[in-house]
Amino acid sequence: MAKLCKISSSLFLSLSLKPKLIYRTNAFLLSRSTATTSNHKIQNAKAGLAKEKRRTRSDKHFNPDAIIHHCNVNHSDIDTATKFSHIPVMLGEVMDVFSAASLTSFVDCTLGAAGHSTAVIKGHPEMKFFVGMDVDSAAHDIAQPRLDAVLSGDVKAFTVLRNFRDVKSVLREISDLHMGVDGILMDLGMSSMQVDNPARGFSVLSDGPLDMRMDPQASLKAEDILNSWPDSEVGRILREYGEESNWRTLQKKIVNARLHGGFHSTTDLLDLIKRVTPPMKGGRQGWIKTATRVFQALRIAVNDELKTLEDSLYSCFDCLAPRGRLAVISFHSLEDRIVKQTFLNIVKGGEDMEERESLNSDLRKTSDEIKEKEAWIKQVIHGSNGTILTKRPITPSGEEEKLNRRSRSAKLRVIQKH
Repeated sequence: MAKLCKISSSLFLSLSLKPKLIYRTNAFLLSRSTATTSNHKIQNAKAGLAKEKRRTRSDKHFNPDAIIHHCNVNHSDIDTATKFSHIPVMLGEVMDVFSAASLTSFVDCTLGAAGHSTAVIKGHPEMKFFVGMDVDSAAHDIAQPRLDAVLSGDVKAFTVLRNFRDVKSVLREISDLHMGVDGILMDLGMSSMQVDNPARGFSVLSDGPLDMRMDPQASLKAEDILNSWPDSEVGRILREYGEESNWRTLQKKIVNARLHGGFHSTTDLLDLIKRVTPPMKGGRQGWIKTATRVFQALRIAVNDELKTLEDSLYSCFDCLAPRGRLAVISFHSLEDRIVKQTFLNIVKGGEDMEERESLNSDLRKTSDEIKEKEAWIKQVIHGSNGTILTKRPITPSGEEEKLNRRSRSAKLRVIQKH
């Protein structure tokens, strides 16, 4: 009996302690989870702060009605309060870049729907010479009537169906501006009319052919890359142009799919991506981010975008007049990296340390004068050939990002020739 009582008492003691143990364990796990969540929040906050330090957020007020007025855009072009069709990104900031001095000649290397160009022309009645370039004939069809509405008879205006890599030869053919042009703009973003047209094959949300050509007359299509390029090249494109971490698996699956008919539509490719991409936590569609990176990689390869961009930046700078400015809006890290590094290479040129030291005082004086006149300029980088007016890229205001989601990744960099 004593033994039974002993066992019962032990059992009672065990049972009485168990809830406390469970409570303490749960409390420990909750505390640990809270600490982990807190650490993640701190890390995210630090990452956000680091990102802010690498850029200059625009404090320009975003006024959709003013943009509509400046760009000759009809209210019917605005689908909803959060989706803008043919509304140029960072228009106010671009206007500021070219507002400080007389702009008698201007080249828009990426004409699109002429949103930036019409506003710049309206803002500079002194303009005498304008060139709009775009490889897409559909863009010209939309842009031409908008330009006609704002161009006066005093302006020599040309719209050219050419890639901006040809800017030097185009200017030689149509102008006698031996001193160069006052302003050049490159907006590297996809236009709404391209993304929203399923037949172009750019969208991850619509079924269409695997095309992705900026120039409809070009021969290479995304379908050709997926179905016939060497597997090593497919992998390189995904890795370098898409910055896709899962590129090996995607490369293998793409090559294997060729044995079963290959790829002939964006849906064919998206179905493969969905099968390969693991679902994200919280039920979010993780495949969309992967698809966006894959489509970006293919588009860059189809249009040879990065090499074309680098070469064109040098050509555009060569075409500037003294004190002329080149403004570039990029939309992903690969583009921005090229713009940043090329600008640095341009302004530094082949200068040595002695030459740099001798220029410093004059350049510092010049930059102080520029910053006094133009509030948007915060930090500059001097060089013997020119000045980078945006040491950190300018990004859209929070208001613009909220109302125009396609502007969220935009970065504006500006260089001025000496």
